Amino acid sequence: MAQPVWADGAAYEAYVGRWSRLVAVDFLRGLAVPPGRHWVDVGSGTGELTSTILTTTDPVRVIGIDPSEGFVAVARTRVTDTRAAFQVGDARALPLPDRVVDVVVSGLTLNFVPEPARAVAEFARVVRPAGVAAAYVWDYAKGMAMMRHFWAAAAQLDPGSAKLDEGNRTTVCRPDSLRALWEQAGLRDVSSWPVDVPTTFTDFADYWTPFLGGQGSAPGYVATLAETDRAALRELLATRLPVEPDLSIRLTARAWAVRGTRPE
Repeated sequence: MAQPVWADGAAYEAYVGRWSRLVAVDFLRGLAVPPGRHWVDVGSGTGELTSTILTTTDPVRVIGIDPSEGFVAVARTRVTDTRAAFQVGDARALPLPDRVVDVVVSGLTLNFVPEPARAVAEFARVVRPAGVAAAYVWDYAKGMAMMRHFWAAAAQLDPGSAKLDEGNRTTVCRPDSLRALWEQAGLRDVSSWPVDVPTTFTDFADYWTPFLGGQGSAPGYVATLAETDRAALRELLATRLPVEPDLSIRLTARAWAVRGTRPE
């Protein structure tokens, strides 16, 4: 099965990065971590969550780790705060010693890790006793309206596209599965909660153009279509989306968050 391509930071920002920024703020507010802590951001991408940590939690240090060299390069350019550092690394084998940070977070990443249980075990390994391990993922199955509209239209025209729909092939996007991963890793006081944010597009072009960027399952699928099929999908979407009188398209996106603590 084809995997999403995540390497182009600018294309990712236009597609979902701009919405992940809104989720990051609410997520960190829910964690309520005191200032002066050492953090690691696993799957740091273009640096959105790291940047939000820096501006809202007053950390001592934030280390961003991501498998994509392209994303790490973008993050280093965008986040210039000297308290932050970015490096290439695998969530399943973090390049960090045991019990070295106070907080481990991961934003919109676990859906795409081939072995999410190994990643969460790594979160538990590197966090100090009484430290926090937390994450959030898009609710691809139900709550990510921009993608639900896309895949519904795609399936109407091409039933075979359903196998690429994140809602059908990602299991780590539900609160029960997230809690189970945290508990299996030996973390305690595990809880999960929804984070809902608005995703307002100025017009149809603002909605459609990011699907031409090649980043992620849906844009990757669009890239495989012949021009006539791509035009048909575009036209069908234009008839299905709820367009406001000012031509804007006002949707919502839901992420599920989870947190737990390492036993002392």
